[in-house]
Amino acid sequence: MLCAAIGTAAAAPGPTCTQALLEELGWRIVDAPVATPVIHGGPVCTRATLPLAQQAGDLRVQVPQAWTADQRAEWLTGLFDDPATRCAYMFKLGQATRRAATQLQDNPGYRFSALQLGWIGFGARGAQAQGWQRFRSFGRGYQPAGANSAALQHFYDGRVRSECGVGRQVAQLATQRELYGDAAFDAEFSPGELSIGTFLTLHDTDSILLGRHAGAFLADGKAVKTAQLGRQAFVGAPGFIEHVFDKRYLDDINNQAENFVVVDVSTAAAEALRVHGGFAHYDTINRQIWALAQRMPGPGPRRFERLLIERDPVWRNGLPAEQKPLLAELDALLDDPFYQGFVIYVHPRGIRPVRYHIARLLDRNPRTPFAFELGLHNLHTTLYRRWIDARIRQCDSPSAAPPHHN
Repeated sequence: MLCAAIGTAAAAPGPTCTQALLEELGWRIVDAPVATPVIHGGPVCTRATLPLAQQAGDLRVQVPQAWTADQRAEWLTGLFDDPATRCAYMFKLGQATRRAATQLQDNPGYRFSALQLGWIGFGARGAQAQGWQRFRSFGRGYQPAGANSAALQHFYDGRVRSECGVGRQVAQLATQRELYGDAAFDAEFSPGELSIGTFLTLHDTDSILLGRHAGAFLADGKAVKTAQLGRQAFVGAPGFIEHVFDKRYLDDINNQAENFVVVDVSTAAAEALRVHGGFAHYDTINRQIWALAQRMPGPGPRRFERLLIERDPVWRNGLPAEQKPLLAELDALLDDPFYQGFVIYVHPRGIRPVRYHIARLLDRNPRTPFAFELGLHNLHTTLYRRWIDARIRQCDSPSAAPPHHN
């Protein structure tokens, strides 16, 4: 029996299922006395919400009323490849990301472990008792041992430890769980596709994030393309905040980088990124922030966190007079809409704007500035098509099993 390729439906979906899913994503489809379809997708990715996109006139299409059912079905299927449809899907992806990140953040039992303690630890109960089975030593590789949803649930309410790279992977996989719902998530993905561990480990697995089943990636490290698409294109994307100077300038090796998924982007932050063409501008600002902090020596743990994030009046008033103008410059730089409105999830820090992380890293690794980077991801390619195909398949034949993905 031939197996369907990733992202390819085995047969053309029925017209009712196709239209129903497009309308669920936000399209308003009407029959009209036109010779060819009239599409107004609109700048959907720039909108704050789907209702606002619809109110602005986005996601409207007129289909020739003279078309046969087959003509209509074939054309509507192609609408899944329209950029506006992908952006409409990103609203659902964003909601799923926020649900997943909130659940992970709110679990006090999901804690951080330093790299030297192993990448993942399941405590005294062990991995099997919490739904995972090991396939690499030293906590470097696990996959679900039973139901996929049950395995991820243990990161929501169990006692697990991992470093922040695995935290990012778990957030990405939990987002897919929230997007599909448990039953469909369990049916759609094989255990190997949900592997977690070191990033190098994932390349040798069927991982849907970085392995053999990941398919086509978007490589946009400095977010040049994503910034032009708009705010919704960022949400759910993985990335990292990484030290600029080499490792000999690190004082805290466990904070050499912070892996994240993007949870939300404000209107002002998205506009700032668009105007400045992505992250490179803010890497320069990070360097300025770091240089100013270098001119503000002083004692105390979490000093810059207290000064810049908590804005503790005792700490701020206690600064030497010559440092207060420098503090004002730092405040002004971190008041940029990007630093305030680009919100990320980092394990175990939870959901916070990037300004928090930049200030925190001034305390942890004061001898190097840090830079922003988006990771390789397939949210808008392979994973988008997997979700579309799964939804159509479920609608056309609710009892049908998902295809194998080789």
